[in-house]
Amino acid sequence: MNNRETGSVLILGATSDIGRAIAHAYAKAGRPVILAARQVQRLEPDLKDIAIRYGVTALLAEFDVLDTTKHGAFLDSLGELPGTIICVVGFMGDQAESEKDPIAAEKVMRSNYAGPASILAVAANRMAARGHGVLIGISSVAGDRGRARNYVYGSAKAGFSAYLSGMRQRLSGSGVSVITVKPGYVATRLTAGMNLPKALTAQPGEVAQAVLDAELKGRDVIYVRPVWRLVMAIICALPERIFKKTKF
Repeated sequence: MNNRETGSVLILGATSDIGRAIAHAYAKAGRPVILAARQVQRLEPDLKDIAIRYGVTALLAEFDVLDTTKHGAFLDSLGELPGTIICVVGFMGDQAESEKDPIAAEKVMRSNYAGPASILAVAANRMAARGHGVLIGISSVAGDRGRARNYVYGSAKAGFSAYLSGMRQRLSGSGVSVITVKPGYVATRLTAGMNLPKALTAQPGEVAQAVLDAELKGRDVIYVRPVWRLVMAIICALPERIFKKTKF
């Protein structure tokens, strides 16, 4: 089934490398794009590049995922509700800091779950009333099972994945599709210098194309690199008594 929309695409968290790549992928496909972020002025060069390179309408919008009381007003400010909304918002934080500081942990949880869930909830209700739309959430393999190295971040992504799953079931038959994307490792500015396994590490453009393809094909849940589905299936299948002794 082809669930692809033809209207504009709103990208929340567009200052990230993945967000920028997604903007280019959709603009290249001929879709008007709206780049939204808290420090939206950083996207002005991208806006001009996209408009010139692809000849599509490109707009900027200031958006703070943590200011949940203004999410409805934010969507109102866009005028017509976009056909596709992609939430790339995320904040890894520091696991050691989150373990010691509840405020730091809360920021990670709100940035990766509560905030994204809030804006997508408002959008979902409006799309359902309209009768069509696509919601795409960038989650993480870290949410498949809590691990010591990043369990605060992972727990938030687990909540987000569960939220998207429930919303997908709720909206089934409404004309609104909900897609969960799990990229795994991605080579970005944030991971520069890290020794990441090549077989498990995607490029931002690879993630962007996977997102676009998922919308075109009407997918529900995708792992950007399919090998991650096997990796996480093995990790999730480990008995707890064994898992707690592992270090990955």
